[in-house]
Amino acid sequence: MNLFFKIFLWFLAAIALMIGVIIFLNWTIQTEPVVSRWQVSIRNQTGIYADTAGQIYEQQGITGLRTFLDRLRTGTTITEIDIVGKDGTVVFADVDDLSGYQELVGRTMQSREVELELNSSESALAARQFQTSEGTEYTLIIRWTRPQPVQVFGETRLRYARWIGLLITALIVCYLLALYLTSPIRKLREAAQRLADGELDTRVADRVGRRGDELSGLARDFDLMAERIESLINSQKTLSRDISHELRSPLARLNVALEIAKKKANNETHPSLDRIETESNRLNEMIGRLLTLSRLETGTDEFERTPVNLRKLVEQVAADAQFEAAAKGRSVKVVKLDECNLHGSESLLRSAVENVLRNALKYTQPETTVEVELEAKNGNARIVVRDHGGGVPEEQLKNLFRPFYRVSEARDRGSGGTGLGLAITEQAVHAHAGTVAARNLNGGLEVEIKLPLNGGHQ
Repeated sequence: MNLFFKIFLWFLAAIALMIGVIIFLNWTIQTEPVVSRWQVSIRNQTGIYADTAGQIYEQQGITGLRTFLDRLRTGTTITEIDIVGKDGTVVFADVDDLSGYQELVGRTMQSREVELELNSSESALAARQFQTSEGTEYTLIIRWTRPQPVQVFGETRLRYARWIGLLITALIVCYLLALYLTSPIRKLREAAQRLADGELDTRVADRVGRRGDELSGLARDFDLMAERIESLINSQKTLSRDISHELRSPLARLNVALEIAKKKANNETHPSLDRIETESNRLNEMIGRLLTLSRLETGTDEFERTPVNLRKLVEQVAADAQFEAAAKGRSVKVVKLDECNLHGSESLLRSAVENVLRNALKYTQPETTVEVELEAKNGNARIVVRDHGGGVPEEQLKNLFRPFYRVSEARDRGSGGTGLGLAITEQAVHAHAGTVAARNLNGGLEVEIKLPLNGGHQ
């Protein structure tokens, strides 16, 4: 689960918890204090009603009393009114059986105060004794409806719409908060990935904005780091290019001197001079590749783009490689050749394919065949080269295209490679908006080059 959903769910849980606490507090506030006040109120009202009933009964008789009691019953909080005499005579009753009220009646007759019976959760009985001028005693019994806690969103059907509104609001707020917190982190991550992919001019502070918090500070620090890395790498590239240029002149003079020395050499010194010539040629080749790589990396090599027939190019490169492979006891086989045309630099593309194919011929086992395939698929030209060597450790596959990277010192020294071929391939493919990747396959290595056929040039 990513950070966005974690933050989103945490905010949602916090809001749900707060709503739960509010509902609980609302319930507690509306129960105990309200019930206490309600008990005091019904005591007072029952006493007043009992005194009033006594006076009306004495003055207006049973007819006036009934009228008074009917008027009381019209209220929404009184559901039952009964009047019984001290001797058990029922004067007025809303229920048929008053036997359950004997204890309550006995208590109010004895105390002459309002007595309550609170056994029910929905109502309560209140009784109060009153006496006429003739000395006859009666008891007024009233059933009162208990006060119920008021729901947060009321009791109407509209409460469902209110709950839905609250839920939607909570979801929107949580979404916006999570987006606000994770957006700069996502931008920093994207910038770090672009920087890792070689886009050294990547900056992120402007995208994060002026938040004034730790994340904007982190974005500024990231930009400082990226600027420093870009400066160091550019300095390194410039240094490599300058050194390569500077080495060309003494190397050329060395070759001239070597030719003169070879003309004057005898049989004893000739092998040593041949060795010097071989090393000089290797050094010259390495300097040439370094300059090519430097131009590709810095983008200063503005090569001319022309229509390129990839089918013909791959066929020619494979044929040249087959000629060299035959002398080494190996072979090259083209298993598929689709018709592919693009707009680019034929020399760079040829160099890219050659480097991959020569690398495969170096490491494939003797008496094995390196397979080459060109396929047009989904708007891309897909060039695949497979060898039957020992492959490369999985953790080192991503480093194959780094300059001078050595999978194995012994292996590379024996092969005589400069360590720049695959790096030049990657830069040449990138210059054509393509990608290159390597993977182990059945004990060998497979290198795949993808080049867009339409609109991919930069």
